Order: sequence, then C-alpha cells, then structure tokens
Amino acid sequence: MLKRITVVGLGPGAAALLPPLAREALLRAQAIVGYKGYIELLEPDILVGRRVLSTGMTGEVERCNAAIDLALGGVETAVVSSGDAGVYAMAGLVLELLETRGLLDALDLEVVPGIPALCAAAALLGAPLMHDFAVVSLSDLLTPWEVIEKRLAAAAAADFVVVLYNPRSGRRRDQLPKALAVLAGHRPGTTPVGLVKRAYRPGQEVLTATLADFDPEAVDMQSILVIGNAATRMAGGRMLTPRGYAGKYGLADAGGTSGL
Repeated sequence: MLKRITVVGLGPGAAALLPPLAREALLRAQAIVGYKGYIELLEPDILVGRRVLSTGMTGEVERCNAAIDLALGGVETAVVSSGDAGVYAMAGLVLELLETRGLLDALDLEVVPGIPALCAAAALLGAPLMHDFAVVSLSDLLTPWEVIEKRLAAAAAADFVVVLYNPRSGRRRDQLPKALAVLAGHRPGTTPVGLVKRAYRPGQEVLTATLADFDPEAVDMQSILVIGNAATRMAGGRMLTPRGYAGKYGLADAGGTSGL
C-alpha cells in the first residue's frame, strides 16, 4: 500500500467549523505537523497520543520536509493549516517538495479542504461576494510588491470585489495604504469596506466603513479585508453585492408571496 501524507484545512479555527472529513483525517493521523498557532486551534483530544511537530511563521519548508520524512518512514502524517489547505496554505508547498525531491510516486498526497478565511469573513459581513471577486495577498515575502500592485490595479479596473489576505503585519505597514490608494483610483470613496479580525475565534471583530473613511491602523495580520465593487451597498448593516436578480426578475414588483 502506498504511503500517504495528508494536508488538512482546519477552517477558521472554531471547533464547530472543522469539517468532518478533516476531523477524520486528523484522528487517523499518527503525527500532526503545522505552524504552532494553527496547532493551538485544535481541540486537545485531537492531539492526544499523536506526535506533534510545530515551527514558527517562517518555518514552512522545514516542517513540510519533516512531515514528508515522517510519511516516508511509514508514519500516517497530517500537515495542517488554517482555512482551506489549497488557498495560500500548505497543499502547494507539500506538492512542490514532493516534486523537487522526486517523491511524487513514493507518497500518496491527499488534500482535505476546509472553510476558507474569505468565506468565513464574507458570512460575518453579510453577502459581499455574490458576484465576481478577486483575492490578493499583500504579503511580499514571496511575491514582489510590484507584482502585487499590478494585480490590484487590474482587479480594481475590472470592478471586482477585492478580498485582501495578509493585509498588514508589524513589518509590513505601508502596503495596505498603497493598496487602498490603488483601489480608490477606480471606485468612489463611498464604496463599502468590511474588516473581519479573528473570524469565529476568541476576539472576533467585524467592522464596516467606507473606502474614504477606512483606517488601515485597525488592521492586523489576523484580518481579512473586503472592498466592494461599484454595485456593493450596505443593507441593514450588512454588505451586499447584488448578483443581478433585481434587473432580471424585477424584485421590487415580485411581492412576498410565491405560492410555493
């Protein structure tokens, strides 16, 4: 039987939002490997009796290689990350390392999805992602800022709702104001902006403002930022990006009785 390594998305962090398939993979694992902050999100009973390897924020290559080595040794190993394993997470790095080390045929890679951070943030904000949207990470650790800025400008010019990952950290304090300035060049200052910090975890905060009034100082590394498009509006305190039903079906004339 081919040895296996599993990459698991933990979702936003709340135990209730850990998908059943992810829980099953973790309980099957003999070793769990991940960033220490994500390991701390797991319920203690999941860690009992299992080998746990964790590293700091910039130890991704080290811990993924360690996980691969464990799996090669016959240890059922799970690599964990928050959100979805394939969205700015570890699935890509594990696959890349397997390719680089010539191990694509030596290990079976299983990727278990989780609820992405952008979906958790959108749920708390209302319905901001009902139409086309673009997701951009502002972290320039692996991607040059010039490339990030080019992508932002393209998304803004195309009137996508824009979701910003990794918007700000202690080291990166200038990128977010620059990113907001790029977006402000293509949409009015009245555009709704939603900020979600620590979604579904202790200390959760949900804030809304306009693009003109939004304060970047409110943002930290545990934040997701959603900037509306030309159609996004506030409805009862929640962000709404209409899909287009009103124009097609005349919602204002439809009444409230469907007969269904």
